[in-house]
Amino acid sequence: MSYFIPKEVQDIVSGLQEAGFKAYPVGGCVRDLVIGREPKDWDITTSAKPDEIREIFPESVYNNEFGTVGVKTGSDDGSLRVVEVTTFRKEGKYTDKRHPDEVCFADRVEDDLSRRDFTISALALDTESGELIDIYGGQSDIRKKLIRTVGDASKRFEEDALRLMRAVRFVTELGISDGWRIEEGTYNAIRSQAQLLSVIARERVRDELVGILMSRDAAEGMRLLEEVNLLQYIIPELREGIGVDQAKHHTFTVWEHSIRSLEYAAKHRYSLAVRMAALLHDVGKPRTKQGEGEEATFYNHEIVGARMAREILERLAFPGQFVKDVAHLVRYHLFYYNVGEVTESGVRRFLSRVGVEYIDDLIKVREADRIGSGVPKAFPYKLRHLLYMIEKVRRDPLSSKMLAIGGDEVMETAGMESGPRVGWILSALLDEVLDDPEKNNKEYLTKRVKKLAELSDEELQRKAEAGKWKIQEFERGVEEEMKSRYHVK
Repeated sequence: MSYFIPKEVQDIVSGLQEAGFKAYPVGGCVRDLVIGREPKDWDITTSAKPDEIREIFPESVYNNEFGTVGVKTGSDDGSLRVVEVTTFRKEGKYTDKRHPDEVCFADRVEDDLSRRDFTISALALDTESGELIDIYGGQSDIRKKLIRTVGDASKRFEEDALRLMRAVRFVTELGISDGWRIEEGTYNAIRSQAQLLSVIARERVRDELVGILMSRDAAEGMRLLEEVNLLQYIIPELREGIGVDQAKHHTFTVWEHSIRSLEYAAKHRYSLAVRMAALLHDVGKPRTKQGEGEEATFYNHEIVGARMAREILERLAFPGQFVKDVAHLVRYHLFYYNVGEVTESGVRRFLSRVGVEYIDDLIKVREADRIGSGVPKAFPYKLRHLLYMIEKVRRDPLSSKMLAIGGDEVMETAGMESGPRVGWILSALLDEVLDDPEKNNKEYLTKRVKKLAELSDEELQRKAEAGKWKIQEFERGVEEEMKSRYHVK
C-alpha cells in the first residue's frame, strides 16, 4: 500500500539514505497514515548519529540527550517546519519511572521499535518499498481498534508511568465511541499499577488530561480514567460527586451530571476553558450539601467550587490566566433569569460583576449545565431573552473605566491627591450609573464628585461599597427558586 509522504519528510529521508544511512518515518505519524488520518507531526528514526545528522542538515537544532535533532525545513506548514530526526536507540532502566537512566544508540530499527509504548505506534515505514516494518502486530491492533503495550504491560508502565494515562488519551482521541478500547491485559495492568502515576510531574499529567478533554469522546475518557483507578491521582475532588444525589429535580448524581455537562461541551467543540468549567462547575456540591432528598441544599456551592477549581488547576500547573478564567466561570455559572422579573439595571450589575468578556463562555457553560441535568433544551427562550437584554445594555457604562470622568478629573475636581478616596468616589459614581446610564455625563458626575468629597472616609467608603451589598436580582432569583424547588423556607 502506498502512503503520502510530504516532500519535506521525503527530502530528509532521502538525504540520510544518500549519505549511506538507514532512515524511516516512525511512530505516531505512521500510525495515523495506517488509520487514514493526517499526521499532526512527523518523526524520523535513523542509523545516523546526531553529529552526522547535523552534518547532512546544517539547519538543525540539537540540545538534548536523547539523540533527537530538529531539522528545519523552511516549510510554510507549521507541522513540518521542524521535523524531529532521532538516532536508533535502546533505553536502559527507568529508576524514577519517568526517564530512562541512560540512552544507548542502536544499529537496527527493530531495536528502536522495541522501546515504543504501544503496538499501534511501534511502526516504521520503508519509503522506498512502501512497506511497513511491524514486528509487534501494530497493523492488526489498528484493525481491531486495540491499545496494547509493546511486550509486558507491567514492565512498560514501570518504565514510564505516564504511559498509564497515555493509554487512556490514545483510546479517547482515536474514538471510544468508534469502538476503540484498551486490550484486556493492558487494561488490567493500568488498574493494578495506577498508583505509579503519582510520581509523574504535574505538567506531564496536565498535557495528557488536555488531550483527553479536547477529544470528541472527552466524557468517555473521564469515565475511563475513573474506571481504571487513575482519576484519584489527577482530580480526586471529582470523585467526591460519585453517588451524591442532587434532589428531585436532578436525574443524575453530581458525578454523572458533571460528565454529561462535559459531554455536551465536547460535542459542540467548545474551548478548553469551557470544557473544564463544564466538568468542574459543580465540584463544590458534595462539600456544601445539607439534608437529603427533596430538602437537600447546596448553598454557595459555586463559591466553594470556584475555590476548588482554582486549587485543582494550580496543582496541575495550568497557566495563571486559564486558572482565573475557569474559576470565574465556575463562580458565576449559577444565575437566575426570568423574562419580566430582572430589570435592565439588574442585567447591568450582572455584567459589571461578571465581565462582558466572559458572557459568551458563561452561556456555553450554562447550556452544558442544563443538558447535563437531563433537560431537553440547552438554549430555552429565557436564555435567548437574556442575550437580547445583554446586547441591549452592553454598551452602557459597566465599569469605572467607562465613566464620563476618570481618576485624574476626580482628583482635580475634589482637590485631593491619589489614594483610596479616589477609588471610593469612582465606585459610588458607578453604582449610580448602573441604575441610570443617563447620569453618565461629565456635568452630573462632576457635581456628584464635589458632594461625595465632603463625606468623611467612613461615610465615603460605606457609600462606595453600598452597591456591592445590594441584593442582586440574579442571585436573589436563584435563592428563591431553590427554596421553592426544595420546599424550604
